[in-house]
Amino acid sequence: MPNSPRTRFFLTSKNGSSRLTEQIPLSLSDEESNLPVISVIPEKTFQTIEGFGGAFTEAAAVTWQSLSPAKRNEVLHTYFDRDEGHGYSLCRVHMNSCDFALGNYAHVETTGDVDLHSFSIDRDRQALLPFIKAAQQVAGRPLKLLVSPWSPPAWMKSNGQMSHGGHLLSKYRLAWARCYVRFIEEYAKEGVPVWGVSVQNEPAANQRWDSCIYTAEEERDFVRDFLGPELVRAGMGHIRIVIWDHNRDLMVERASVVYSDAEAAKYVWGTGFHWYGEDHFEHVQLMHDAWPDKKLLFTEGCQEGGPHLDSWDLGERYARSMINDFNRWTIGWIDWNLVLNEQGGPNHVGNFCSAPIMIDREHDALLFQSSYYYLGHFSRFVKPGARRVLCASSRQDIEATAFINPDASVATVVMNRTEDKIRFTLRISDSKMLAELPPRSIATYLSEQ
Repeated sequence: MPNSPRTRFFLTSKNGSSRLTEQIPLSLSDEESNLPVISVIPEKTFQTIEGFGGAFTEAAAVTWQSLSPAKRNEVLHTYFDRDEGHGYSLCRVHMNSCDFALGNYAHVETTGDVDLHSFSIDRDRQALLPFIKAAQQVAGRPLKLLVSPWSPPAWMKSNGQMSHGGHLLSKYRLAWARCYVRFIEEYAKEGVPVWGVSVQNEPAANQRWDSCIYTAEEERDFVRDFLGPELVRAGMGHIRIVIWDHNRDLMVERASVVYSDAEAAKYVWGTGFHWYGEDHFEHVQLMHDAWPDKKLLFTEGCQEGGPHLDSWDLGERYARSMINDFNRWTIGWIDWNLVLNEQGGPNHVGNFCSAPIMIDREHDALLFQSSYYYLGHFSRFVKPGARRVLCASSRQDIEATAFINPDASVATVVMNRTEDKIRFTLRISDSKMLAELPPRSIATYLSEQ
């Protein structure tokens, strides 16, 4: 990379008012020092980045609709505007209901309707689709949309209900596979193309809300014998199939069952994972090492157990996960709810959580959380099509990752979670710059051609 006279510097810091705020640019320096070094080598490239985004849930959609037109527009622009906002491009939506819906519902409610005569997305037309369409308009492009079911219709399941786990009955596997096809077709008619589907959200979790249990073998067989062939038969072989869609702890074991079956594996684009429970970042690396031709996608994360208003730890949790996941070959990162109300809902089972933007309904106000700013240090500067590049920090307290964008600019994201300021040398190819991060802060350094 040719020497550049300066590098743009954007900062978010717990102390002070910096929130994705541009600072005085870094200048080149020949000064020799014993400071820690972050070394970025743009010539050494790794995975290509699909993008960043969040989830369109019914809860998020109705909360967005509760805002005044001006505030609705602000939400859309802060998340989806490519010039002034986060530039979100990779998002998720639930097929049938989830915990962040207003209640249990399915797109085929008529018991025994294996031919899907009663299939309908009218429920989605009330809130979800208006939210997605408005976001697409601001983004100026179709969003890459990952569709995930939390449960098949109750009548297709062993327990006869959408909540509390249960299994998909084998006699309904074909009908359930065809539900994915119909959902994709109906969304396409609405001008909302689908990018990919996951087989099942959290298939190892028996939840008191919408859930369904798949063993690894059941997931393998469903993909191999039903979902994959039905998508191909419908001319949808381009739709990406994502397996697992659960925590990092068991991702290696689960993927090995599917990927060891060549017929099943041929349909699978990659593995999705969440962050709940133990971190197990090493499992993300093991996945790439074992199956380098399969993709890795972070599909859900949020702070559970309430709204957590004004928590700084929340943003740091996001960035720590993102840095570690991207440095281990993850190709995209999808947050959970885009917006929630001040309680952390609505949620039909009281499973309240945080979101990067919380809504104060009484005052028609957007409450931006630390997670919003920390996410922006990645999504605003790392563009779809960017490639991760070699980045190494000589000090563990300086957590970092770096990317080269399609326009050849290099974005280096650096976080300091300590209570002390840290000075260091940022070295990009042969260019050296002196930098300093305040306590509890994150920065993006953008070196442009």
